Parts: sequence; structure tokens; C-alpha cells
Amino acid sequence: MAEPSSDLCTRFVEYIISRQKNNRAMGARLRRADNRATEYQSWQYLVPFGLDLRVTRTRRVYTLIAAALARAEPEKDGDSSFGYALAGLCNDSDKAVVGESYEHPALPRLRRLLACTSTLEACEVLRPLLNLIADKSGHPLSYAGLMRDLLYFGEKTRERWAQDFFFRTNVPEGEDA
Repeated sequence: MAEPSSDLCTRFVEYIISRQKNNRAMGARLRRADNRATEYQSWQYLVPFGLDLRVTRTRRVYTLIAAALARAEPEKDGDSSFGYALAGLCNDSDKAVVGESYEHPALPRLRRLLACTSTLEACEVLRPLLNLIADKSGHPLSYAGLMRDLLYFGEKTRERWAQDFFFRTNVPEGEDA
């Protein structure tokens, strides 16, 4: 599979954001995209972007991103990487005490995601996390960036997510990244 240009992912995200504002039926169909039994209702919006419905891996990426956008209803695509947005789920006062140090509450979720070995598995683990990020993260997620990460999910993607998460959660006191 040829690598999609970043323009394709950006265009897809912008298309979904702009169209669902004025088309409530589209938004409802896209919200059903993350359920395997009803995902077919979203296909008409995905195929024009080059999606081959017969390729399960890429279809799940498109449906995950479309459903997340339909639920979050952002005004525009964010600029935070996945790891950074995940780290933004809580502030310092929300951190749980573990021994004499603090552990970020999202760390177990990140660990579970980093253990994923396939795009399909990552999509399943990400589904509830994207709802949390949309509701509680102080850092707007770049859905186009996440889409690119998932289309080429592998070791480098997991490393980047971990790097961004740990960079954000290990900022010395009194400083903001």
C-alpha cells in the first residue's frame, strides 16, 4: 500500500468536521462506525477518500477516526500528538500517589496501547481513549496525525507516543511544556 500523503489524512479529517456540522444524519451514521455491526452505515463517506472496504485494517482506521470526530464534534483538527493529548487527561492534582512518587492515571492505558502488535488491536484499545481525550484532555488531538500513525502503526509509532506522553508528564515542577 502506498503511503497516503499527509494531505489525504488532513483532507479526510477536514471533510468530516465540516460536513457533519450541517448534516446531522451523517454525524449519526459516523458515530455508529465504531460498532462492527453498524459500521457499514458510514462507508459512503469513507470510500471517496480511497478506502478499499475489503482491507479490514485500513477500514478500521477510517471508521475509528470518523466515529471519534463525530463524537467529539471539534471545530477544527487539533495540533497535539496522541501521546501529548493522552498526557493532558489530568493535571498534577489528579495524579495518584504510588509509593513516594506520582504515577499518571493514564499510564496503564498507555502501557496497554504500547503492548498492541497490530493496527486492529490498537484501534480496539484506542476507541474508549479517544472519547476520554475529547472530553477531558486540555490538548486538542490531531486526528489527522493519529490517522497517519494508525495507517502505518508499528514500533516507531509506539515509541513516538511514549516519548510524547513521558515528555509531557515528566515536566519539572513549575514549568509547562
